[in-house]
Amino acid sequence: MSANTALLVIDVQNFFFHEMRPIYIGEEVVSKIKALISKARVSGVPVIYIQHLVGDKSGIQIDGTPLGAIHQAIAPTENDLVICKTTPDSFLGTNLDEVLKEMGIKKLIVTGFQTEFCVDTTCRRAFSLGYQVVLAGDAHSTYDNPVLSAEQIRLQLAYIYSFNPDWFAEVVRSENILDSM
Repeated sequence: MSANTALLVIDVQNFFFHEMRPIYIGEEVVSKIKALISKARVSGVPVIYIQHLVGDKSGIQIDGTPLGAIHQAIAPTENDLVICKTTPDSFLGTNLDEVLKEMGIKKLIVTGFQTEFCVDTTCRRAFSLGYQVVLAGDAHSTYDNPVLSAEQIRLQLAYIYSFNPDWFAEVVRSENILDSM
């Protein structure tokens, strides 16, 4: 893994593990993200957490509450950067692009929640800004919706990205990313 790579961990917050509606395979995804974070830290790859700071459409407020905290299994250390956002785009209204440019980052490994919202939007925006994007294909998740199951949403995104790897992102399983770090 080159020195110009960073690991993005998007919105892995307690809200997604709420007992009333836990996210699809959440603990499995957190386990894969935890392994990526550990390897990144050992390899000198910066870990950047993205934290969403507004409530959801049901009116549940998460900013400043335990629901808004980053999942304790992958909590940031003092060496990690946390960037807060209020939209699905991790770049919009944040200093993420400036921070990445200051660090000399050209390649992003993307993980997190929710597949079709914050993960997809951030991957596409990063691509549009000129970053090489790798989506950890088994280290993101979402919820079922009225049209598709969470697994179908994950597979749909992998299909879209794999259709032309020169667009948006390359999809790579986390163990293959670990092997390359």
